[in-house]
Amino acid sequence: MAPLEPWEKVLVDAEAFPQTDHGEIACIECHGGINSSNHKDEAHTDLVARPSDGDAPVCVDCHEEQVVSASSSLHTTQEGYWTVLEARGADRNHPEMEEMFGNHCASCHTSCGDCHVSQPASSGGGLLDGHLFTDNPPMTRTCTACHGSRVGNEFMGKNEGVIADVHFRQGRMTCIECHEGDELHGEQVNDPEAEPATHRYEGIEGPRCETCHDTIGTKEDDLKTHKLHDEVLSCQVCHSETYINCNSCHVAESETTGKPFFTTSESFFTFLIGRNARRDADRPYEYVPVRHVPVDLDSFAHYGENLLPEFNNQPTWRYATPHNIQRQTPQTESCDSCHGNPDMFLTADKVAPEELEANAAVIIEEIPEAQEE
Repeated sequence: MAPLEPWEKVLVDAEAFPQTDHGEIACIECHGGINSSNHKDEAHTDLVARPSDGDAPVCVDCHEEQVVSASSSLHTTQEGYWTVLEARGADRNHPEMEEMFGNHCASCHTSCGDCHVSQPASSGGGLLDGHLFTDNPPMTRTCTACHGSRVGNEFMGKNEGVIADVHFRQGRMTCIECHEGDELHGEQVNDPEAEPATHRYEGIEGPRCETCHDTIGTKEDDLKTHKLHDEVLSCQVCHSETYINCNSCHVAESETTGKPFFTTSESFFTFLIGRNARRDADRPYEYVPVRHVPVDLDSFAHYGENLLPEFNNQPTWRYATPHNIQRQTPQTESCDSCHGNPDMFLTADKVAPEELEANAAVIIEEIPEAQEE
């Protein structure tokens, strides 16, 4: 989507907005400022441009349940970043790591307004529709504005040579039809006593394919392959297409401004099956697709030495749930599309020598044998 003009970002629909529930609230109730002044600079004194930011957003006055739960959600806390960084030995209280996180990661959090009234600030900001609020955020201006380079492009078929996900292509489904509000708000629907999530692949698996495809693996399922592979393979092992992967990511310094910025090596497409390093009762699969993530030992060397002292504790080929699901894929053509086919598996020869130790838990040492006809 083309960037908005400055005036488009702030223009309020003076006819439609006052007719809404939010339009009944005086502007200064949320945004501050001085309502009685006719002079712009004076009227904007102490103006709060983004009133849903911070620890006590104004939204809580009317939407207490959602705001309280969202305050501990991954969208707000960004705890998922720290979970994987700390697993590699990073110290979130280390001044150099704090500086790195503030410069490169902190801007990706969301507030209530980033989904319900404006585009996320990290993608340029700007009102969605003349300050009208929406229960169902528009996918391309909110969800994929942030989650676009991998998830959005896969789902909508923007990667060259790879068609869109069947749910988008044939069902015209949007993100929120699978990722519902309670998940996005961090609400603990299944277990209200559970601690807030610290990673997106933690706790009860959701969304689950079986929620809609509820006969898979049951006695009503007439596909033998589903029954044979139930809980051995994640659904994506058979039903995902090739997906984008990223190599090393480093903090570099701009020659123009002298400021640090992230730069990654060229991305590449592949589809590889690896072992499930996150195997537990909620994700019991032995085999899952794995995606190379943009990290290496020296990712943060710009800020200091040895900031990831336990780098090898986590794989660089990670458990993945690609958003490019198809009913028919190269894997579903025959049993031997995978069995006896080393090209489909993350074997040691496909892993960079310096990453072998980190990926020991996901590398396939012996591929499944070819099936007899």
